[in-house]
Amino acid sequence: MTPARRLAAEALGTALLVATVVGSGIMATRLTTDTAMALMGNALPTGAMLFVLITTLGPISGAHFNPAVTAVFALRREIAWPMAAGYVLAQLAGGLAGSVIAHLMFELPALQLATAPRTGTAQWFSEAVATFGLVAVILGGLRARPAAVPALVGLYITAAYWFTASTSFANPAVTIARALSDTFSGIRPLDAPGFILAQLVGALLALALSGWLFGAGRAPRVAEPSIGVVSATDGTGQPVGLDR
Repeated sequence: MTPARRLAAEALGTALLVATVVGSGIMATRLTTDTAMALMGNALPTGAMLFVLITTLGPISGAHFNPAVTAVFALRREIAWPMAAGYVLAQLAGGLAGSVIAHLMFELPALQLATAPRTGTAQWFSEAVATFGLVAVILGGLRARPAAVPALVGLYITAAYWFTASTSFANPAVTIARALSDTFSGIRPLDAPGFILAQLVGALLALALSGWLFGAGRAPRVAEPSIGVVSATDGTGQPVGLDR
């Protein structure tokens, strides 16, 4: 896959992911005033979309859609740093596009600033836990059963919407995109840096622990060393990707 196609896959995947997160949140609040039902209506589409995006775009770019995941694979030397920087830029651009797409679909102003406060030690700790779990699931899945990673990530994020106080953003690009949406999924721009820092800390802790917990062995990588993708090892030959 050419660099342009990899970057396009990251931008497209992140855009569709954010459009799902924001759009399903808008739809949920229009259909019900029950906060629990609205959260369910937000969580299930997000988990489902992750499965779809990782399965379809994983063979092209590795389906990171998340700067924290890209940083982890760059630190593991499974993607070159220049390409990793390109991935992050593509993810950020895709996230912004995803918010705009969701707004336009529901006849809302294309560009907005969120006003929902999300701050405090419990929220930050939740984001660290959410991102720690996400990265650990990815690395553990790649070690044990690569072909299952799309389902593992989708299921994990669906669950993390409910067991974390922050509803599991777990993604710097998604956090920034949600800061530009004054909807159910929004976060005040003022609060976004705290979330992003917590996410990066959680990702690094997961990287450190996974190296010990899962051992030195890894699933074999594809021939191109600049892509954070590994091939399935169960005989199917199906490449798998990574995240939310």
